[in-house]
Amino acid sequence: MTRRVYTPRAFAPLANDLFASVPRCALFAKPGMGKTTMVLTHLEHLHNVWGESNPTLVLGPLRVARDVWTDEAQKWEHLRGLDVVSVTGTASERAAALLLPAQVYVTNYDNLQWLRGHYGKGRAWPFSTVVADESTRLKSFRTRQGGARAQALATFAHKDVKRWVNLTGTPAPNGLADLYGQTWFLDAGERLGRTYSAFEARYFAWRRAADAFSHKPGLKQITQPYAHELIHEKLADICLTLDPKDWFDIRDPVPNVVEVDLPSKAMAKYKEFERELFIQLDGNDIEAFSAGAKTMKCLQLANGAAYLEDGVQWAEMHGAKIEALGSLLEENGGAPILCAYHFKSDRARLLAAFPDALDLSTDAGMAAAKAGRGRLWLGHPAGMGHGVDGLQEHCCDVAFFGHWWDLEQHDQFIERVGPMRQLQAGKDRAVTVHYIVAKRTIDEVVVERRASKTDVQTLLLNYMKAKL
Repeated sequence: MTRRVYTPRAFAPLANDLFASVPRCALFAKPGMGKTTMVLTHLEHLHNVWGESNPTLVLGPLRVARDVWTDEAQKWEHLRGLDVVSVTGTASERAAALLLPAQVYVTNYDNLQWLRGHYGKGRAWPFSTVVADESTRLKSFRTRQGGARAQALATFAHKDVKRWVNLTGTPAPNGLADLYGQTWFLDAGERLGRTYSAFEARYFAWRRAADAFSHKPGLKQITQPYAHELIHEKLADICLTLDPKDWFDIRDPVPNVVEVDLPSKAMAKYKEFERELFIQLDGNDIEAFSAGAKTMKCLQLANGAAYLEDGVQWAEMHGAKIEALGSLLEENGGAPILCAYHFKSDRARLLAAFPDALDLSTDAGMAAAKAGRGRLWLGHPAGMGHGVDGLQEHCCDVAFFGHWWDLEQHDQFIERVGPMRQLQAGKDRAVTVHYIVAKRTIDEVVVERRASKTDVQTLLLNYMKAKL
């Protein structure tokens, strides 16, 4: 039966059963379902009822580590006996924070190498429990390579840590390969493979494909048809997935594609950039990230401004998207729109075009938005994805002025005011997502990626082939 009433503690007993019975596990739950409260409730039992004497380490993005966990612990009466300390700031401030008496210490992923050094100078690693909030930050881990931060954490992950919890709402935003690094910290490769190469060999294959232009043979990684089902089976005993659609009456966000035509001069310049892109990609075996990066100029011009060769200065080419956003603001009748930009040049142009806009990258702008002021709220998906709450009280409209390839950032940005957040705020209203798209440009390819989740390289090759 569908449950219509939401309370942030509603799922705490369910999660607590998982954490108690499976010491190393993952909780996959969409934003707004109370992951932080669930874990803190468990940690309160762990330290104050069950008597765990060793402290817990929580890892998260900077905003989450600095604000979210400490604020949440103070919000609920049943958590008042749990001491949570934020370990952020300068090196001396972090070292001082670790000396404060507490059961839970929270730091950001960027501090992992510092933390390893701090506990490698005659100090024993004190944390018997680790919580990796937004655990996709660990997806780059490989047993012999990968990200330096994840490698630093791996030093202690199994030797010194008894309990480990991964938390995320998007465990595999860019494909199944994202799961390996996160899961290794739970079972040291027991389920998905002792090494990444073994994981890759079992669940993926390399297909030979002709290049779209030169017809030279190239290799493309594909997912084996059995991979999804088999991986899900292997992880079922250590993962709990909470989908709000299984519990609540919520509506999917309503997409609204706003197409704009570039002025003739801007389109001519865009085509020039696009030809250069084709030349760069032609005949090369490129990684998806490189392919996406090479579209930067085209995406900039689609938005209306392109950076010059020095990478600092930029030149404005058109205002078609700004005009479209202005129309959306008028149609919204003064109700605020949370708007995503990608390039700093776009933020500068938007602030100039809409002087009353709030810049959510500033504390003052964020505070004003949470108070319900302003009709246009500007945020960058990379800085707005985690640790931002309260915007849903006044907003249910999202706009993407600029577009980028990262699916996780896209989804998390929407969820700042998304359906689950609306339910959390007690609002019975639909969420609308406005995509401002420059017609006949790379914008359309990025939108297609969101719908199909096809890899960037394939989409770009298909796009170039169609254009030719």
